[in-house]
This record gives sequence, structure tokens and C-alpha cells, in this order.
Amino acid sequence: MITPPITPRRIVAGLAMLAAGSAAFATAHADDIVERLVAVSDRSNTALMKGDAAAYMKLVTISEDFTLMSPFGGEPSRGAEYTPERIKRMGAFFRNGTFDMDLVASYASRDMVVLALTERANVEVGGLPAQDWALRVTLVYRRTGRRWELVHRHADPLVDPVGLPQAAALARGERDATVAR
Repeated sequence: MITPPITPRRIVAGLAMLAAGSAAFATAHADDIVERLVAVSDRSNTALMKGDAAAYMKLVTISEDFTLMSPFGGEPSRGAEYTPERIKRMGAFFRNGTFDMDLVASYASRDMVVLALTERANVEVGGLPAQDWALRVTLVYRRTGRRWELVHRHADPLVDPVGLPQAAALARGERDATVAR
């Protein structure tokens, strides 16, 4: 077998092939991580909608600097606030629910994954009778060592479009934003 001579052109071509292979591996690896985090998010929220906050916390690692922007508005809550008592209250807040979610988009890098989701539940919330809850959700996971921690969750109930008057009323902080669309 005759080995072709090593030339600058062949070196550049070889590096390009290595880079392409590396990018393909990185993309495949990122896809696997996204798939795992989507599955964890699905299983953990399914448990939470049934009132099992302990199972939720076993599946999801919440970072110390975690922020939650809940669908009810107000100040974001922080990771340090998730005491055992609060987690127990979280479980009591949700009852007898079903859960499903759709991945809208994902963005992955070596140390961070962002999931944009639509979550749909039929659940008893805060003592209200079971009803449909649809939320637009953004989850941000950060890799810390070998584990992935949830660092941010934002959820809002605006899955169905609202008109400008209703959005403006909500933005003004009006509690009854039942303005016609």
C-alpha cells in the first residue's frame, strides 16, 4: 500500500474531518442528554401532579441558586427556600393529576440545557376541583460535575393567545384581566 505524502492540504482536510466527527459526536451526546432531561422532567412532574413531591425531589436536583417564576406571578422563589416543610406543602398543593408535555425546542451546550415545553395537566390544585392546566414552561439545567441540576423554571398560563387589551391589563398588574380579546 502506498501512503500519500503528508501535505498542508491533507493536514487541513484531516483536521476538518476530525472536527466534523467531533461535532457529530457532540451533537449525538447533546441529543442523549436532552432526551434524558426531557424524560426526567416528564417523570418528575407526573409524580408532582399526583401530589408526590418526594418523588419529584428524588428525580430532580434543584441547585442552590435555583429560581422559580411560577405561573401565579409574584417574586421568584429561590433554591434555599425549598425546605422539607415547603416540599411537603408542594405535594399537598397538587392532587390526583395526570400530566403530559410536549417539547417545543431544546438548546444544549456542554454544561447547559434549555428546554422549552408545553405542559398539560388535569389536576386538583390548591383545593380546587380537577381542571385542565396548560402552561408554557422553560427549564434550564446546568451540569455540575457529573449531574444535571435544575437552575431555573419559568411557567406561565398563556398557552392560548390573549389579545393586546388582556395582555396590557395583566402587565399593569390588574387582578381581573378578563378584558375581551
